[in-house]
Amino acid sequence: MSPGTTSPGTTSAGTTSAGSARPGSRPATWQAWARAVPPLARASAHGPSPDPAATATRLAEAGLAEQYMVYETEGGVWHFAAGSAVTVTATATGITARAAGRSWTSRTDGKPLDAFAAALSALATTGAGTDGSGTARHFYGWAAFELAHLLHADPAATGDAPLLHVLVPSVEVTLAGEGTLVRAQDEAWTRKVADLLAEPRTRGAASGEPAPGSTEGVIATGAGAYGRAVARTVADIRAGLLEKAVVSRKVPLPADPRVDFPATYLAGRRANTPARSYLLDLGGRRAAGFSPETVLEVGEDGRVSTQPLAGTRARGTDPAENERRRVELLTDPKEIHEHAVSVRLAWEEMEAVCRPGSVSVEEFMAVRARGSVQHLASRVTGGLRDGAGPWDAFASLFPAITATGVSKRAALEALARHEDGPRGLYGGAVFRGSTGGALDAALVLRTLVGADGETWLRAGAGVTAQSTPEREVEETCEKLRSVAPYLRYTGG
Repeated sequence: MSPGTTSPGTTSAGTTSAGSARPGSRPATWQAWARAVPPLARASAHGPSPDPAATATRLAEAGLAEQYMVYETEGGVWHFAAGSAVTVTATATGITARAAGRSWTSRTDGKPLDAFAAALSALATTGAGTDGSGTARHFYGWAAFELAHLLHADPAATGDAPLLHVLVPSVEVTLAGEGTLVRAQDEAWTRKVADLLAEPRTRGAASGEPAPGSTEGVIATGAGAYGRAVARTVADIRAGLLEKAVVSRKVPLPADPRVDFPATYLAGRRANTPARSYLLDLGGRRAAGFSPETVLEVGEDGRVSTQPLAGTRARGTDPAENERRRVELLTDPKEIHEHAVSVRLAWEEMEAVCRPGSVSVEEFMAVRARGSVQHLASRVTGGLRDGAGPWDAFASLFPAITATGVSKRAALEALARHEDGPRGLYGGAVFRGSTGGALDAALVLRTLVGADGETWLRAGAGVTAQSTPEREVEETCEKLRSVAPYLRYTGG
């Protein structure tokens, strides 16, 4: 047995086993883990940042901890979270929670979301479940796309890589228009952050160097193979196997020069109009992204919404041309059909977890500008039924329809046949949640990703019976232009 671990079932420092967990349960193991999580006992208020995106990026660059996340929520509020001591990681078969130098493990029996929810709900019952003012504690994390196979299709396709990872931060900074709030577990953390906030804005400005070579050359990588994958998918659809599949392609980036994630995030955020943005180094994954939509938004009052975007046209600097494309988008039968079937399935998935009669379409086929493209957008809302929580809603709505297809099971099977390997973060979710029951999950699209020594972009297009390979290739290029021109590289 390795140092620092003990056999399953023990409660001393090391690894403790809990067995499987059912939804909403709080086994003794998760209570023990939750009690080991230090509370955010210190808080300090500061003036508003004149440039919250740059401030959040500077905090990320500062190396405060091994893991961090920047997450921009609705209304231009940025959150920065950092730490490394308190994490929860789940695979298809097991879950491990860490705190205070110890770890606790449990089988998941193929239901990692159940165990994940049980661990986080245990945190809500302890003193660490709130900050010093009694406000619910926040956590930050990601869900890999391969979780979808476990929820909707072939569990064997899930693999053994982590599917979920969450950080319960040692320090959290909220940058809002009315001011900046720092919450930390001790005075040392608050001092570190206060010193960084007091630095001149030009220091650590995440400038980076522009991408070498042609952006068009980067985004054309793999276009031919992708066109053939689209043609095969269209054949599947016309054979009646499914209605729609969102087929994507990977664009690997060279190892040298090395991509600068913070600088790319800041440059890309200046040029994009995302629903959410994020910058993270968390659980072995790095990402800088500008999400066009949310998978779901759950309030502490149980109100839940999802925001399907489907149907795309390019967007540039010429207002007249943008308007022409907007009208074209609103009248294109293929794009309208693609959007309508996505909204229909979103409604059905919401009904599965919401009170009868509470589901409604609050917005239908609006046009939203998202960087280099514009999309048809709708919003479906409802109220969670009694006994349902945010992770029940997540299980029903994940992965987003607009990153998979209709039906989800058939689309996942088609993607396994026609795409070039596992997606990882792409099409998954980056999220911020609270012990009070809130959960805000962004769909991972328009994102630079790094893992296992590689860095890449990825983009997809919704394929229907009316699709042509040429148009879907062009749509992926349109989407890649939301990120590729803003890649920044280290200087040495």
